[in-house]
Amino acid sequence: SGRLRLNAFTVFITSAIQCLLCLTVWQHPYVNIFKHMRVEEWKKTSREGDVTTYMDKTLTCSVFRIRGSIPASNYILLPKTSTQSLGLTGRYLYLLFRPSPAKHFVVHLDIAAEEGQVIRVSFSNLFKEFKSTATWLQFPFLCGAAKGSVITIVLRCSLIMTKFFYWPGLVGPAPSTVRWTCLMMDLQYVLSVYLNRRHSHLKTVKLCANMSVKNMFTSDLVLDPGVSFNEAKQAGLASSLGTGPMPREMSFPVPKGGSWHDLYDYIRWVASPGWPSNGRKLNCKSERLPGLKLHPDPILRLNKIIGFGGATMKCALWTKSGDTVVYPCHAIIVSMKISSGQQRFFIGHTDKVSALTFNGNSTVLASAQTGIQSVVRVWNYLKASCLAMFKTHAHSLSSLSFSYSGGVLCGVGKDGHSKTMVVVWNTLRVTKGGEVSVLAKAHTDVDIQTMKIAFFDDTRMVSCGRDNVRLWRVRSGSLRSCPVNLGEYHALDFTDVAFEEGHSADREFASSRSGHILEINYGSVAIKNVRRLLPAQQPHAQRREKQTFSMGMGIAVNSISVSSAFCATGSEDGFLRLWPLDFSTVFLEAEHEGPVSLVSVSDDGLSVMAATTSGNLGYLDVSSRGYSTLMRSHTDGVLGFSVDGIRRRITTASCDRTVRVWDMDSMQQLYDFVSEDTPCSVAFHPSLQVFSCGSSSGLVRVFDIASAKLLAEHKQHRGEVVGLAFSPDGEFMYSAGSLGSLALYNSSQEDHHVLRVLGELTLTTTHIQYSWSWLNYILDVESTSLDSALKVCFSPASIGHLLVTTSANKILWISANTGRLLREVSKVHKHQCSSLAVSEDGRFLLTAGHNAVKVWDYNIIPSQMFIGHSQPIRQVNFSPDQMAVVSVGDAIFFWDFLSCLSVSLSECLLLSNGMPRRTAPLPSSPPMSLTFSYFFVCYTDFLEVEKPVRPHCYKHFTPRFKTSSLDQSTATPELGEEGLSLKAVIGYNGNGRANMVWNPETGLFAYSCGCVVVVENLHTGSQRHWLGHTEEISCLAVTNDAQTVASAAGGSGGSRSLICIWNVHDGTCSNTISYHRGAVQALSFSRDDFFFLTVGDFTDPEVALWSTRTYQLLSRVSVSGPLHDVAFSPSAASQLACVGSQGLYFCNTHTQGMDVELKVQRVCVPEEVGDVELTALCYNANSILFTGTNSGHVCAWDCNTQRCFMTWEADQGEIGVLLCRGNRLLTGSNTRRLRLWGVAASCEIHRLGSSALVLLEQEMMLDGTVVSAAFDDVMDMGIVGTTAGTLWYINWVDNTSIRLISGHKSKVNDVVFSPDESHFATCGEDGSVRVWSAPSNELVVQFQVLNQSCGSACWSPVVSPSKGAACVVGGYSDGTLRIFRLASSEMELKLHPHPVAVTAIQYSANGQVILSAGRDGVMAVSSPVTGLTVRIISDHKGAPITTIQCVKKQYKEFGLEGNEMWLAASADRRVSVWAADWMKDKCELLDWLTFPAPSDSLPPSLAAFSPIDPGLVVYTGYGVERELSFYSLAKKRVIKKIALSHWAMCFSLSSKGHLIAVGSKERVLKLIKSSSGRFQDFLHHSDSLQTCRFSPSGKLLFTVAYNEILLWEVQGL
Repeated sequence: SGRLRLNAFTVFITSAIQCLLCLTVWQHPYVNIFKHMRVEEWKKTSREGDVTTYMDKTLTCSVFRIRGSIPASNYILLPKTSTQSLGLTGRYLYLLFRPSPAKHFVVHLDIAAEEGQVIRVSFSNLFKEFKSTATWLQFPFLCGAAKGSVITIVLRCSLIMTKFFYWPGLVGPAPSTVRWTCLMMDLQYVLSVYLNRRHSHLKTVKLCANMSVKNMFTSDLVLDPGVSFNEAKQAGLASSLGTGPMPREMSFPVPKGGSWHDLYDYIRWVASPGWPSNGRKLNCKSERLPGLKLHPDPILRLNKIIGFGGATMKCALWTKSGDTVVYPCHAIIVSMKISSGQQRFFIGHTDKVSALTFNGNSTVLASAQTGIQSVVRVWNYLKASCLAMFKTHAHSLSSLSFSYSGGVLCGVGKDGHSKTMVVVWNTLRVTKGGEVSVLAKAHTDVDIQTMKIAFFDDTRMVSCGRDNVRLWRVRSGSLRSCPVNLGEYHALDFTDVAFEEGHSADREFASSRSGHILEINYGSVAIKNVRRLLPAQQPHAQRREKQTFSMGMGIAVNSISVSSAFCATGSEDGFLRLWPLDFSTVFLEAEHEGPVSLVSVSDDGLSVMAATTSGNLGYLDVSSRGYSTLMRSHTDGVLGFSVDGIRRRITTASCDRTVRVWDMDSMQQLYDFVSEDTPCSVAFHPSLQVFSCGSSSGLVRVFDIASAKLLAEHKQHRGEVVGLAFSPDGEFMYSAGSLGSLALYNSSQEDHHVLRVLGELTLTTTHIQYSWSWLNYILDVESTSLDSALKVCFSPASIGHLLVTTSANKILWISANTGRLLREVSKVHKHQCSSLAVSEDGRFLLTAGHNAVKVWDYNIIPSQMFIGHSQPIRQVNFSPDQMAVVSVGDAIFFWDFLSCLSVSLSECLLLSNGMPRRTAPLPSSPPMSLTFSYFFVCYTDFLEVEKPVRPHCYKHFTPRFKTSSLDQSTATPELGEEGLSLKAVIGYNGNGRANMVWNPETGLFAYSCGCVVVVENLHTGSQRHWLGHTEEISCLAVTNDAQTVASAAGGSGGSRSLICIWNVHDGTCSNTISYHRGAVQALSFSRDDFFFLTVGDFTDPEVALWSTRTYQLLSRVSVSGPLHDVAFSPSAASQLACVGSQGLYFCNTHTQGMDVELKVQRVCVPEEVGDVELTALCYNANSILFTGTNSGHVCAWDCNTQRCFMTWEADQGEIGVLLCRGNRLLTGSNTRRLRLWGVAASCEIHRLGSSALVLLEQEMMLDGTVVSAAFDDVMDMGIVGTTAGTLWYINWVDNTSIRLISGHKSKVNDVVFSPDESHFATCGEDGSVRVWSAPSNELVVQFQVLNQSCGSACWSPVVSPSKGAACVVGGYSDGTLRIFRLASSEMELKLHPHPVAVTAIQYSANGQVILSAGRDGVMAVSSPVTGLTVRIISDHKGAPITTIQCVKKQYKEFGLEGNEMWLAASADRRVSVWAADWMKDKCELLDWLTFPAPSDSLPPSLAAFSPIDPGLVVYTGYGVERELSFYSLAKKRVIKKIALSHWAMCFSLSSKGHLIAVGSKERVLKLIKSSSGRFQDFLHHSDSLQTCRFSPSGKLLFTVAYNEILLWEVQGL
């Protein structure tokens, strides 16, 4: 009977279950709610208010529309009354709807819970924040917009729900471009997570106000609307797996070839399928939707890297300028300015960089990576962009070399059979978008350590290695080599090769590990000389110089580099040594911590870079003998780090068994602690200068940084110490061992004694046992594979989460209070997640996996991934101030965290002190609504946490880099007593921006050159000069009545910038303003001239408004990004606008009594022009504003509505100048184009909004980028300035351009008068020789030599008065002399007497020969008729010649016959004086002067004959004192000295008045009367003086500072 009763009970239970299944089986796979309820009949449902149906054009079907705005009286209710129930048990609700634009809607869902309660879930764009009660959940809804709109698809429900936080401006009415949306809501998830209730069924749905609805349905399946049935079938999606495509009757139509996600929005608020029905494990996953993005994008920006090397420590380069070094840091190439430490990065390699090489002018960089993917990349160095990528070698590419021209690249690596292969590529067209092709390749069995292309021939190379030195040549498509006959040195291990600097193939040096230096003649393929470098026999402290030739063990040389004056070697003993080219002695050395693996001499020979195998990179300043360390690095992987936010320090632990402390700003290593075992983890004390370190042996050590003392050492762990942490108050320290042990220390005591230890087998604390067993349960449940926890991290206490990464590549969110698993994310990285961290405000999550860093919204909105590491990342974390992210692995990476700008002001201030914080502040109410101006003022004052970045647009003014500093303690003359008066300024500063003004009515024409404002009369050419600045002038502005001009320049010595207000009538400075911290970017006067506006540069982006009556500050506004241009409206004096990196700023001045307020409204750039910067702007007379962009677009704005109504592409480059007159618009860009556009009347433009109304009328191509422009009222004629230093007169009527002002763009090396003073000539770094007429100072002719610089020039003497006899000779960097005849304007003869750059040149007194000298100190005597070199003089060899001078003089009193005397001065402070009779081919040494001084050679050695008495030689140079020495050739001694206040960089002697002009690096021009010693100082240049030259008559004087040429009239002293 018992069995019968049991069977009956079983039958009963089975029948009951079947009945329940029958009640719900009809709801599978989905329930079409509108069809089920027959909504169109309104029998089972009800409607209220304005509810209609209409045919939707997008969906091509009939839909319901609710128009009313009051939810209570305009709705659709399903079912008809609230007492009825839908009874839908489907887990997921799908709603297909579209919110009405610019309106609010509400959706109410009544959901029945198994506990018997009915929960109302509402979501609406009317709600401002999340609210919850026991029976009601209210969620704000963020409406999405069309793709590419300003507002993107965002549904941050989980963000809002978990943090009670919203974004102002996103929650609100639906945008005008709102799209049809498929909303999927997991009802079970909502009730379980937010109310801890279990979902039973959906009871009622109420759709209220302002929406269109297609349908609703419920289902237990996760359906993807973007997948078709065919795609689902191919992907294996099936209902048995809980997934599938959207049913056809519920799908949105997609045109053929279109994308569903491009047309509609899919908001998926869902937990993953397959989780247990009892809700114990909520496997919550967030779907990464195409329209959902993390902002800003990118959210990280690599700022700096601490590290050097990786694959090799033998790879680092100087740039041509010598101010930047380029080196690899594992997979990244770093370019670092040695003056500031600022870094640029070349990212693209996937493995460690093994080789680098530059072309001759450092514009193209080639790099190679090691490993099996031995690709070669060619980069545009200036833009840091990859031009080409190719692979020829199979692996182990170890050496690269560019030819000087950059047309040929050579590489050495291994082929697939591990045989050495040499490949030569043709890279001639790579900079123009062409491909790289293989010229030739060869296999060889010889060892090759390095290989270099000869600078004098692209087809020739040299290589060295073990037992060989070989010469290579490419001919007829094949690569051939021949060995150098090494003789008895055939068994040496050669390490490096170097060519002697210059353009000769005579000498090449090869270094070896035995200390032998072989000098090889390239032409004869033979050894020319052998020297062996040996260590000194005396201790280092007692020896003065090295002995290089003796028996014994040689110095193992790893690297060699040769300049024109010396040779540098780096050796295994850790020394960098500088030798003369004969290797006779060491004259300078620097000792390093490890073997020196690389040496490299800069192109100017002033610096020598050295790298060591211990990871150090530095350079030696030859002139000052000072050594600077650029970078130190760990030599093995970094395992962990900790940041001291108070002192901005970071400590790192590495596999190289060191713990190092670094300064986070300078990247310099401060301390280095060496350990016997491997340190694994480190932690800074929260307030003291103390850190702890855990090691692989289980030891925990505590160090005091200030005293470098070990405070405590404990061994409480058997395995390695995997974790260290201090409590936030610093009272306790915790350590964790790899075998499960935990230790607690008292860190308030210096000995850090142990308070408690929990062993791995003695975990007696119940809570800990429970916690770990509970965690294991979470990890193991429903898992078929072993899963274990790897890393843990707590969220801020306000959120209360514990995050765990697992070996199955998951992240688990666990409630820290209840232990319940809240959600998990799978496949976080391709490999296991090795580190994670949560920001202190709980908004962002950092993860690291393998070589990548990911940044996530804490609620797992799709992440952003950042690469750069070449090895697995060991740790990643936020800096204490939350402004940066640090990641370590192969090196130490510092990333700027760009999202901090979106954090509230109060929160940022709380984070900025660097102290640990227990809880993150939660806003209890919506953030305050801050006015625009107030927000940015606060930001500027309090949030300056990172260095401002110079914008990448030419419009923004960049002061020319200067190494000189102004000496303020000078003896300037009294007014009216000046010995010099400024007569003329030659040239225009093309580096300025808007630094030219012209008023066609008054004729005012002013421009800047250096620190001088030049006011020129266009009719007479006469100049007036306004002197008040000491730094380069950036911009000018003129009032509308043309009575006042403002000029702006940076401050000197770190002071604030200076703005001068000039009275045009008398040229006096009526006012000065010193306000902006950086340079001044723009100036502008208002239409009524009552207001004056100034704008700071990127370092201080502030707009300041001044009164023109008193020039007192009225108002100021700071903005978040750089500003480029500003303009007042011509139609309304109170309106103005600014443009910059962040968009367009409309500004208005509001006057209340004496107070003036400047209010600003920012408007974003139109989306159709892309991600651009606005760079220029101008108004027309009808409230239309035109703005230009750095992409070449022009945008037209209606100032009344502040909306852009038209854009068009006006140029292919950046537009920097805009000018509008009537219906004509002028654009000037960096493509050198000046374009005139016809724009229709503003009302027509605004009414039609058509770009067809814009017509290109005329166009001109100028000689440089357009930087300034001024035109008349009808745009017929005007003046335009370019970066080439030219001011052009433009006449659109005749379509002509006339050069008004000409100048040099680059450095001027020399300026000389013609003998009759009718002309003068200048030469510069750009390879030009320019001849000017005097006294008009007009450019007569320009002789241009491409790809060379002209270092010196001279005129032929007047031998006969025949017309056209005058010639100019220029000496060039390729060792050539070129003779140009003025009459024919052609080159008459080219001579090549030197293999190196020419440094000095002079005709003999009678013009029979030309004397020239090169950087190698060798002088040549050449015939200007035949071009032959008739004599070589090598007495000064090895020291560059600075001066050559010839005079007519009889030498009978010296016992020699002759009619000429000439001298030469060299950089080694030697002067030779010669007697010559060139007709008789006689040239004899008359005297040899040596001026003793230390070996430093920074100031040049200068000498000249006295024009009054050629028997006197005047000399100045580096010595014990700063002085001028007068040496008598007759008496053979110095007879007079004149003290100087500065070292002389140049000087000139006048033929009358006993006057000497001396120029210094401190920008001081000193005029000295040699007979009395009286002097005057003049400060009219903005940089170091490099040339000064009196005219033959002594009436005029030229001075030059960089490209500033000033002409002085000599009054006398």
